[in-house]
Amino acid sequence: MTPVSAKRLARAAVLLGLAIAAGRVLADDLDGMSRDDKQWIMPAKNYAATRFSGLNQINAGNVHQLKVAWTFSLGSAHGQEAAPIMVNNTLYVVGAFPNELFALDPANGDLKWKYTPNTDPSSIGEACCDTVNRGEAYDNGKIFYNTLDDHTVAVDAKTGKEVWAIKLGEISKGETITMAPLVVKGKVLVGNSGGEMGVRGWLTAVDENTGKIAWRAYSTGPDKDVLIGPKFHPFYKWEQGKDLGVKTWPPGKWKIGGGTVWGWIAFDPKLNLIYYGTSNPGPWNSNQRPGDNLWTTSVFARDVDTGQAVWADQLGPHDLWDYDEINESIVLDLNIGGKPRHVLLRPGRNGFMYVIDRTNGQILSADKYDTVTSAYAVDLKKGRYLPNTSLTPSLGKTVQNICPASPGAKDWQPTAWSPRTRLLYIPHQHLCMNFKTAQVGYIAGTPYVGATVDMYAGPGGYRGEFAAWDPIKRKKVWAIKENLPVWSGALVTAGDVAFYGTLDRWFKAVDARSGKPLWQFRAPSGFVGQPMTYAGSDGTQYVAILSGVGGWVGAIANSEIDPRVRSGALGFNGATQDLPAYTSGGATLLVFALPGRPNPPKGANAKPH
Repeated sequence: MTPVSAKRLARAAVLLGLAIAAGRVLADDLDGMSRDDKQWIMPAKNYAATRFSGLNQINAGNVHQLKVAWTFSLGSAHGQEAAPIMVNNTLYVVGAFPNELFALDPANGDLKWKYTPNTDPSSIGEACCDTVNRGEAYDNGKIFYNTLDDHTVAVDAKTGKEVWAIKLGEISKGETITMAPLVVKGKVLVGNSGGEMGVRGWLTAVDENTGKIAWRAYSTGPDKDVLIGPKFHPFYKWEQGKDLGVKTWPPGKWKIGGGTVWGWIAFDPKLNLIYYGTSNPGPWNSNQRPGDNLWTTSVFARDVDTGQAVWADQLGPHDLWDYDEINESIVLDLNIGGKPRHVLLRPGRNGFMYVIDRTNGQILSADKYDTVTSAYAVDLKKGRYLPNTSLTPSLGKTVQNICPASPGAKDWQPTAWSPRTRLLYIPHQHLCMNFKTAQVGYIAGTPYVGATVDMYAGPGGYRGEFAAWDPIKRKKVWAIKENLPVWSGALVTAGDVAFYGTLDRWFKAVDARSGKPLWQFRAPSGFVGQPMTYAGSDGTQYVAILSGVGGWVGAIANSEIDPRVRSGALGFNGATQDLPAYTSGGATLLVFALPGRPNPPKGANAKPH
């Protein structure tokens, strides 16, 4: 090797080291920014997905004084499920279809800019459960989010100009994207929707600077597609084996088997692992897919750099009832059995509250947090869900009194964790159902379900609940029963206040320790959005949430669906037939603050939008 070549090689090595270091600094910076409680830089607040803010200007003693500070209309009457984010003194929020992105002054709501993507309207017909969007993410001067027609876009945070856009899926196959991305170490993590359309699920990592795919991990199929390799060590023997994503299916059915990734992703920077869940297998008619149907209804831990799987737990082998396991996992360190453990706290859609060792996938506990008739328990030694075999569906027979119903004890609507109270705050539904299977054929881009569902209120006659759960004592501490399903996200603050919204248009604040109602506000439309909080440059703490009923739960109130057909909206009609009597569609961002703000912003009432 010549001296010149040696110098070039050394220089390249230095540059490579700097590049790697820069990637690490970027991740550390996002983690650090999330600790700044004046900001809210991702829908879950932080990588641990706690949705907890250290702000306490608004507290249990004064929250009853909250007033509307300003409002903004997004102009789309579909379900508004997104969480706004607050970064560098700008509030960003994305709406349902056509997925416009707005940048607003956080103190007075003045519109800084609007980005309008060219979202294909044909995607509306492929969305199973309304044309929702669950939020946006920030990194390195850019806002990232997904559009219904399978695109991920990067937008300049200051100007609103498009930086790049990439198409990740195919509408013609029934694929859409509704989830909020997570940005980790320069990668934008995105998953697809379409589990009711015979879609094959995946999680994709996109380079945040170029918009090019870095890796893609499928939920079903051979190990090479699922990114299962030498690093993969499941804790339980029955999940150990080669190509289980093929062998646990009838021949070829894994190709149209679901397992979409439309929910939440968490990240542990120390372990360099991301955690997420996969959706139901397809079709809902389980008679057509004998076997465990790996890796649907599963939780994955993956190396974020390579996408390689490290461990996985299937929470619903051979799922019978559409119990997607896309719910959030909260990254916590808890004292379990007298020992400190690195865990995931995870409210399963199947009605069990899981505590999982996030280093290896061992299930430490799994307790019912709502009425469950569909299963007996979770076998902790085998790590296996034990279904109630007396309810196993057979073709053409109606099975009754299945609890929870298909949306689960809790669906995508995220919980919040308070390090002060050591409680998890759970917005959820309380529903049961009757379920009848039917043979169904696969046609690309059309529903692939094979079931007729009728949902109704669970025991006690109420349909929703906002509850506080103690994961150490493994029990519910308090609960507020609601007439309708609770489909909004939760927020909890250092002021010991927990916030949530209801379908019948109430935004509520309760004492985080006792559950005592403290304040409520009647909104223009029902709530399926996610509350968040931030501090403006004027020193004021604000609380924000989108009002606009919709989604699966609210389709009957904002779509042309006959409420007399109980099986409409994949069975949700039966549970919410009366919802149109309480609300109709809307799209309003509501922002609240205490009266007598320190420095009332200039132009606070200048420009209505």
